[in-house]
Amino acid sequence: MATYFDPRAWSPLRAVDMGLDLGKRLFDQTWVDQWTGFTTAWLDPVADLGVGTVTALMPDVLMTLLSEGILSRFGGQEVSATFLGHDVRANLHTLKVRRRGAHFQTKTVLTEMYWDEHPIEELTVIAHGVRLVPGVPTKLRAAQLDVTGVISRAALLDWVNSWQPDWELEPAADGLALARHKRKRIRALVDADITDNLLTITVHSAHWRKVRAPKRLTTLKPIPLVDLPNQARISRTERLGDHVRFTADLPGLAGSFDLAQIRSAIVAGTTLIVF
Repeated sequence: MATYFDPRAWSPLRAVDMGLDLGKRLFDQTWVDQWTGFTTAWLDPVADLGVGTVTALMPDVLMTLLSEGILSRFGGQEVSATFLGHDVRANLHTLKVRRRGAHFQTKTVLTEMYWDEHPIEELTVIAHGVRLVPGVPTKLRAAQLDVTGVISRAALLDWVNSWQPDWELEPAADGLALARHKRKRIRALVDADITDNLLTITVHSAHWRKVRAPKRLTTLKPIPLVDLPNQARISRTERLGDHVRFTADLPGLAGSFDLAQIRSAIVAGTTLIVF
């Protein structure tokens, strides 16, 4: 009887909807050996017609192997990864893959996340138009990424403090932020909002050496956010008590990864290196 890894037993629908059983099988040594042999078959330049048929189905097989394997190994626990040169740690809550016509759609939900040293309470990423091209290295492309997240106000202000040298910001009452200029002894209570990559800062009050600044000197023009990574666009932010919910999108992403390295990381439970 053929196992799930027998190419004759595969179909795109079965590959996408197999369920967690595939992830559990991934850690059986026989299964690992079969995967190793099978995933090198489509690298053979003299592959015959039958193997060529298998190659056409490989994106479905490979997406299922990766998603179910990662979820089975790391679901509900902390996972570490290197993504676009950044160290990422988070609890993996959800990882789903669906076929949408000729491409895939993926949904990933992470909690208690750290992007380098910056904490994010929750992050949901939905990738549209995902394509997986088997090879060495394996290539992954997404047409668009929709991102929603929740971050504490304190963590957000610490992040801002890390990239601008002149001001020190900290949370204040009523959802505002207290901004202190490090050299000019200026203190201000401010609020900020982002809509369509436009940062609007509202100064509620400002003092210099205990002298209140005139309102005409505290009116700031909106600031366009033009240098965000990967041409990201922040569509909106919303303050929720001591947290901020943000929505963003990226126009597309392309990269590659070492399939053997990913497989080893899944089996051993070590860091995943993506892109």
